[in-house]
Amino acid sequence: MKKLILTTTALALSVGIALADGHGDTIRMGTEGAYPPYNFINDAGEVDGFERELGDELCKRAELTCEWVTNEWDSIIPNLVSGNYDTIMAGMSITDERDEVIDFTDPYTQPDPSVFVAASADVDLSSAIIAAQTGTIQASHAASMEGATVVEFATPEETVAAVKGGEADAVLADKAFLQPIADEDGDLEIVGEDVLIGGGIGLGVRESDGELKEKFNAAIQSMKADGTLNELIKKHLPDSAIF
Repeated sequence: MKKLILTTTALALSVGIALADGHGDTIRMGTEGAYPPYNFINDAGEVDGFERELGDELCKRAELTCEWVTNEWDSIIPNLVSGNYDTIMAGMSITDERDEVIDFTDPYTQPDPSVFVAASADVDLSSAIIAAQTGTIQASHAASMEGATVVEFATPEETVAAVKGGEADAVLADKAFLQPIADEDGDLEIVGEDVLIGGGIGLGVRESDGELKEKFNAAIQSMKADGTLNELIKKHLPDSAIF
């Protein structure tokens, strides 16, 4: 089992209530902490980013006391199922395959386009070596590309490093993650068209946690209704579609 890391400070919101399904007073919010702008660890050693700000507000509206836990991506679903935390809020797209193992709330983002980033505009994606993070929708998409070869890495940073180091011809990931990297690194550029995969991002919960799912659904819907969710999307994901 991958190492589980608790952030330096727990998030205490509202009074908190004991849930009937046995969670007790604290909901543990599982994230990766390595996928900006969705989630990352800031200089103070705490979870930060779009999902931290959104998750804090959702917990407040759901009248839940929450704390943030980080876990490596490749074991993030198994460790939810085994009870190491109660939700996954980690830029996880809703897919049929994942929905067979866990349950999802309503989406809190629209489907986000993915893009390829390479060191040369002349790369032939149809026969390229494509780097992608293990267990992502991008890895599955790259594997389905006839003629291309996919190489998988544990972290998103490693996928970019593979391109810069010549191990891969291009990396495929969410546009919100890769666009700032391409903008700031003169040796990298976006190539090809946007790729639309996935069904939006939602919180992952255990299939047995129907009550918790509905609490978060109500909070998500209230943020959609009053416009605060769109404001957070504009703040953190300025190129993404709003509701």
